[in-house]
Amino acid sequence: MSLTTLFLLLGAAGLGGAVIGYVFRWLLVLSRKGSIEVKVKQMLLDAREEAKKITEVTQEEAKRASLVGEELLKEKGEKLTRAEERVFKREEQIDKKQGELDSEIEAVKARIEDVKSIRERAEQLLEERAGALAKVAGLTKDEAKERLYAELEREMSDDFMVRLQKLERESGEKLERRAREILTTAIHRMGNSVASDTMATAITIPSDDLKGKIIGKEGRNIKAFERATGVEVIIDDTPGSIVLSSYDPVRRAVARVALENLIIDGRIQPAKIEELVEKAKQEVNKIIKEKGEQAAFEAGVLNLDPKLLQILGRLHFRTSYGQSVLQHSIEMAHLSGMIAEELGANPAVARAGALLHDIGKALDHEVQGTHVEIGRRILQKFGVSEEVIKAMQAHHEEYPYETVESVIVQVADAISGGRPGARRDSVEQYLKRLSDIEQIANSFPGVEKSYAISAGREVRIFVKPEEMSDFAARELARQIALRIENELKYPGEIKVNVIRETRAIEFAR
Repeated sequence: MSLTTLFLLLGAAGLGGAVIGYVFRWLLVLSRKGSIEVKVKQMLLDAREEAKKITEVTQEEAKRASLVGEELLKEKGEKLTRAEERVFKREEQIDKKQGELDSEIEAVKARIEDVKSIRERAEQLLEERAGALAKVAGLTKDEAKERLYAELEREMSDDFMVRLQKLERESGEKLERRAREILTTAIHRMGNSVASDTMATAITIPSDDLKGKIIGKEGRNIKAFERATGVEVIIDDTPGSIVLSSYDPVRRAVARVALENLIIDGRIQPAKIEELVEKAKQEVNKIIKEKGEQAAFEAGVLNLDPKLLQILGRLHFRTSYGQSVLQHSIEMAHLSGMIAEELGANPAVARAGALLHDIGKALDHEVQGTHVEIGRRILQKFGVSEEVIKAMQAHHEEYPYETVESVIVQVADAISGGRPGARRDSVEQYLKRLSDIEQIANSFPGVEKSYAISAGREVRIFVKPEEMSDFAARELARQIALRIENELKYPGEIKVNVIRETRAIEFAR
């Protein structure tokens, strides 16, 4: 076999293999194509089934949503219907009321026209009467009118006076009854003890032999004590007692504490005196601070400057007619708060004004001026509100009453200082005050006699009725009250009662 033949056979074999491979490849492709088409058809069937299910679910949800929407529309329609019915009813009521109002307006207009016609008729009658009087009396129209008015005024004056007195009496009784209720409630709630808490100036010593030690050799101990404390020491023949004298209550308190500590220590000499006086000052300053803070807390007055509380605490050692000024201020704060709550005023301002009303007395031995003016300057310095200053400055009527709280503070001051037992007064001063009140009342013309009663809280004045009218009696009461205020000093208030009595006496024979 030659190479050519071999190559030809190999080529024929390769060609045959290629043809057979192509045929097998074509058959393989046809088989795969058939399986893919089957899969695609299956997927189309599945998609159609899923779309059918989704369509059914969507249709069900759409039906339910449609039903819900129809119910909501129905409910809103019913609400709108009810609202329209209410609006219609209101419009009917408004129309009805408008009609009634129009009829009332027409009735009022008719009444106004009637009143105008009556007034015109009355004026016409007056003019006719005035003209008739003018013809009879030979007067001009103006002169007759004046005489007619004078006659009417004279005829109606008694009736007017009776009505005025009745109104004053009824309104006065109502106001007095309400005021008594408020004050009684406040006093009942503050019915505490009024014992004075003061620092006594008389020091009790265990033995009279200590008087010599206190005086010292050539009086050096007593001189050193007086120089260190600023207090005069009075040692006399009174057994078991030494008296401290000073206008400043704080100095007197320091001297009392220092002297008591010296007596306990027993070593009375100038160096020891100075040491114990300094300790006594610190102790008294501590007491002052504690008393000021305690007073503010008890009265319910907060946010005060510590220096202001220090000044307030000094009132613990100050007395007025035997009454502790600090305790008096605390009591006033409670009373003012109660009265302010009853009257609808500001309780916080009333309490603060009452607590601080006498703070000027703490420094009146050191600063010139009245205690009210000193107190105003102190409160302004420490930034106290203007409402509180107005409330405290009028309690002695040095300043006008600018607020309701200022009147409340003045009333609380009169209650706290004027009720029985609150202050101590001597019999001589008491009798002199009664005599002065009666003398002032008797000094006015037209007064027949006067009596000071109720421990000087009231003065009853009997006037001569033939010399004084009712209006003059009222004016007399006011003048007597003003003169008593200007010339006398007294706790609380004095009621001036002017009595004018007319008696008509005839005898039947």
